[in-house]
Amino acid sequence: MAFSLQVLYPIRPDTTFDYAYYAEKHMALVAEHMGPHASQVQATKGMAGGPDAPPEFYAVATMVFETKGQLEAALAAAGPVTADIPNYTNTRPQLLIGEVIC
Repeated sequence: MAFSLQVLYPIRPDTTFDYAYYAEKHMALVAEHMGPHASQVQATKGMAGGPDAPPEFYAVATMVFETKGQLEAALAAAGPVTADIPNYTNTRPQLLIGEVIC
């Protein structure tokens, strides 16, 4: 069974998000520190929250791991990744750790 880690960046009235920094620098840190443990890593820019609705999230990062041990190893290696968050956003990321069911 596979596991996933999703990091969601909610849009709030007083928050900002630097997509260029996120895509070029932050995701490189993710690849360096957490990527070796993951079978898949992707980031999605929020475009809409539905038909004619603005997005509720700036972005969502998704990482998939083949085992729980790999997920735990990635989380243990995430220190430099989490320390970098203030460099591109002032929103508080939300995490969803789950079991991939399909």
